[in-house]
Amino acid sequence: MKKTVLGKRLLNARGLLLLLLFPFVYVVIFNYIPMYGVVMAFKDFSPRRGILGSSWVGLYHFRRLFSSPNFFQILRNTLLVGIYGLVTGFPFPIILAIFVNHCFLYRFKKAVQTITFAPHFLSAVILVGLMSQILGMQSGGVNLVLARLGIAPVNFLGSAMIYPHLNVWSGVWQHTGHGAIIYISALAAVDPTYHEAAMIDGANLWQRVYHIDIATIKPIVVIMLILAMGSILTRLSFEKAYLLQNPLNVSTSEIISTYVYKVGLGVGGQRADYSFGTAIGLFQNVVGVILTLTVNKIAGLISGEGMF
Repeated sequence: MKKTVLGKRLLNARGLLLLLLFPFVYVVIFNYIPMYGVVMAFKDFSPRRGILGSSWVGLYHFRRLFSSPNFFQILRNTLLVGIYGLVTGFPFPIILAIFVNHCFLYRFKKAVQTITFAPHFLSAVILVGLMSQILGMQSGGVNLVLARLGIAPVNFLGSAMIYPHLNVWSGVWQHTGHGAIIYISALAAVDPTYHEAAMIDGANLWQRVYHIDIATIKPIVVIMLILAMGSILTRLSFEKAYLLQNPLNVSTSEIISTYVYKVGLGVGGQRADYSFGTAIGLFQNVVGVILTLTVNKIAGLISGEGMF
């Protein structure tokens, strides 16, 4: 009897099930089946022999990775830019969202949202092109101004010390408006009577922001922080890092994603090593999972909030 009822319900919902079939097949084909390629990290992969025909080498490529003289410098560069970007870039969307939420000038609020959100749609190529036009050694706008002031030009794009700042702050400028959307949506759901009651009790603006706004978005902030920490090795834009990279700043601009690209596809005249590149990518993702679980556990112990 139960099977008959279930069959009828499935038959009645066949239209919805058909709609569900397409995204399900898409996820299986493009997200789950390619995961089998991780096996290449444990094999001496050859395109001629294929994944199944390639010989098994176990942890050989991981030993190569950890014994490589460049590995720890590349890991340090990735962590440096990733942590620097997280510390500087994470608070700005929250600050922008609170500012927009408390702005009562409708047109000004919309203008700020549009201006800060628009850079998110710029591609890495356009962004790096703008940076070259502004900070270029010969014809960059900043160096032209410095020349008029009698100051020697600064090679912003060729300085290993300046590169982390360029990468991070260009990312802050580009993604702050987009990152603020989720916080603006959460703050829009706050009952205005909370602020009215706080004002009657004598609370000033900063007290209302701390005790009402921040308290409201606290669960979202914790979840976004956990996700950001978990992707600290992978969240850096490969395109921007690769386009900004040159022989003068490579000591700080070489990060894991650019190194995987060069090693895995044989860029720069070296032999393509698909297995070694896969091993590096697998290392990134394992570290990301460990960081996500660790930060989630710490957040749960400290604030009682977490993803699970």
